[in-house]
Amino acid sequence: MERLGFRRVSNSPTQPGAPTITHSRPNVATSGPVSNAGVPHFKKSFVVDQSPDNRIVSSNCVAVNPGDFASFPNRTPFSFDAEFVYSIEKDERMAPGSVGMGGNIRTWGSWSRGQSITVESYNIFANGNTQQSYLGQVEILIDFKQKSKASSAAIVHDELVDIFLKSYENQILQPTQKIIMDFKGVYYELYISSVQVIDISNNDHLPSIKDSTDLASKGILLRQTDVIFYPEDKSLINLVKPTSLKQKILGGSTHHKPRARKQLINSDFKLEDLGIGGLDAEFQDIFRRAFNSRILPPEIAEKLDYKHCKGLLLFGPPGTGKTLIARKLSKMLNGREPKIVNGPEMLSKYVGASEENIRNLFKDAEQEYKQKGEDSDLHVIIFDELDSVFKQRGSGKSDGTGVGDNVVNQLLSKMDGVDQLNNILVIGMTNRLDLIDTALLRPGRFEIQIEISLPDEKGRRDILLIHTAKLRENDLLTSDIDFDELSSLTKNFTGAELEGLCNSAKSFAITRHVKSGSIAQIDVDSIRNLKITRNDFLLALSEVKPAFGTDEEDLTLAARHGIIQFSHFIKNIFETGQSIIDLVKSSETETLRSLLLYGPPGVGKTAIASTLALNSDFPFIKMLSAESLAGMGELQKIQYIDNTFRDVYKSPLNILLIDKIETLINYVPIGPRFSNDILQLLMVYLTKSPPKGRRLLIIGTTSQYSVLKHMNLVDSFNDAVAVPPIRTVEEIGKVLDKLGFMSASERHEILNQLGKFDVNIGIKRLIDSIMVSAYAKEGVDDVVTNIMDKMRLE
Repeated sequence: MERLGFRRVSNSPTQPGAPTITHSRPNVATSGPVSNAGVPHFKKSFVVDQSPDNRIVSSNCVAVNPGDFASFPNRTPFSFDAEFVYSIEKDERMAPGSVGMGGNIRTWGSWSRGQSITVESYNIFANGNTQQSYLGQVEILIDFKQKSKASSAAIVHDELVDIFLKSYENQILQPTQKIIMDFKGVYYELYISSVQVIDISNNDHLPSIKDSTDLASKGILLRQTDVIFYPEDKSLINLVKPTSLKQKILGGSTHHKPRARKQLINSDFKLEDLGIGGLDAEFQDIFRRAFNSRILPPEIAEKLDYKHCKGLLLFGPPGTGKTLIARKLSKMLNGREPKIVNGPEMLSKYVGASEENIRNLFKDAEQEYKQKGEDSDLHVIIFDELDSVFKQRGSGKSDGTGVGDNVVNQLLSKMDGVDQLNNILVIGMTNRLDLIDTALLRPGRFEIQIEISLPDEKGRRDILLIHTAKLRENDLLTSDIDFDELSSLTKNFTGAELEGLCNSAKSFAITRHVKSGSIAQIDVDSIRNLKITRNDFLLALSEVKPAFGTDEEDLTLAARHGIIQFSHFIKNIFETGQSIIDLVKSSETETLRSLLLYGPPGVGKTAIASTLALNSDFPFIKMLSAESLAGMGELQKIQYIDNTFRDVYKSPLNILLIDKIETLINYVPIGPRFSNDILQLLMVYLTKSPPKGRRLLIIGTTSQYSVLKHMNLVDSFNDAVAVPPIRTVEEIGKVLDKLGFMSASERHEILNQLGKFDVNIGIKRLIDSIMVSAYAKEGVDDVVTNIMDKMRLE
């Protein structure tokens, strides 16, 4: 707190040499029941009346009959109806049993003349000397009491502050309180907008500062209190402020220094308290880029010419925690509650209503900025699903009615238009950064764009620990659960999917306690012994699959019989592929590599590509095949391919398999014809470098190498490797031996018969023929016939 201008202070008179907070509160004689601070207890009902004169009204006191308060000196504070605190002023003109209040006081407390009111002694030090409440700062809105005397003549801010402190020093003030003050013969109406209460309650005697606009917040006004006046909205008040407002130090002398801003982030805030795992680095970036400039004193920020960030855009896959971050910000920030809106909520069927909805979001910020300027509080506006509303203008991605364009224009003007606001921070979230209008992404608007990507292994462990914290607290987890193991088994899981994994594990554990023969009745006796085990999590892994990750089942099916290295060429292909994988994995410059496997149909190109991908140990493997595009039109295929390439950047290491490229581009030999749009899309993405921190290996397969060569698509690949068919009897023998087909003598006889012919067959067709023969339990001659039939198809 010393950086905010407060020295170490002590409220203990026994601590020698310690600076103390002093004030001139009256000493009260003790008689009758006494509180722990020596204040006599008093509670009685009175009747509300008007104040006898303007002097008492402008002193912010309540007039009382001296006989009613004989035991209390002037300026003793009392509570009125247990909520409002005022000091008393004795006056013989007040009738016994009545209290005189100015119109401003009666309006604030909603009292009328003749109304009964409860007056009770008030002790702000009710907890003894261990906690004392003072006002470190007070923000006040000011306007002329009488509009007829309003003028735009300059009023020196420091003179106004001096008169205020002299008039109301040692009084207890509260937010929303209304005060009538006499300044140079003119009455002004003051409104306590907010107070900064300083509690000296910790062991090291450092003040804890709390900003509050709550009526229940109360504090003593001291000469050291920092008082700031702002004109009321639409007021003619013309305040002249110095370049730096006075900042006082409790227990010290007055001097000029930069005034610290209000605490934007609660002093006791800890990142782990948010309950967000795996996003520490992202939060650090958000703090540094979006909030650092706002905790600087205004004078220092002005010297640095530091422009505040007005827009922060969080983007990334669904379920990674973008909305969760925005939701947790409201707990982190000290001050005004952030406004959280869903993008579609801004749209309306009425003409102009959508634009008005945008304007209303900024109305409070505009009003406060007119009053307080750079001293205004930060107003945070959070947009979820930003891409649903603020699409690219003038394109087919907009809604076609013009409303979408108008909404974008309205947001542009509010964030960085002619009348600029410096007290706003707009936080947007989207899954599709490419859909958002580019004008919103430039500096001055959403200039900070932070990707919230899939959590790494440490992040996944943190998330799992968060979602199982309650289970551990209640001792519902068995000791065999290893969170390091679970985090390694959940590659490419988002935070939402990890939560789903925990819920699935719970469901498996509950199922063990369902009564036998029933699916809807729990065994009450056994459920008390409920424990979630490691096996429950492993079962959950079998049914909760990541949306972005490796589909091992499909890849394994592509090579269901494994890889049979019937030739040294196959071994060379795997060595080449592995060297490319190692290059992508370790090189600082080669973050994008592409390999094309080509050869006749059935030679095992897809099996080789799938095996290379599975053996790479890359966390993200995606296959783009003709099967996934079946039934789609050309535009749908383009959109699907575009989305696929965007998805393959979700992890640090990614592999994309593009199977049967000629089928993807709609190639047919009759004509010939193909889709040029799909072809151009593939050529662009095959050479497009991945984002920073991402690495991508593309493995393509084709049976039409010459066709792709003529289309110049082969040139988009870094490497092209031919996959040969089986051309010798010896190679067929290796396949037969590997599969364990028939006896050794029968295999020898098959090879003898095949040796009379020229061998040319893809391994896929060879295996298919062998499997059919094995199922039919055919003899040697039939096996040879089947293999020859397959070779004729080549």
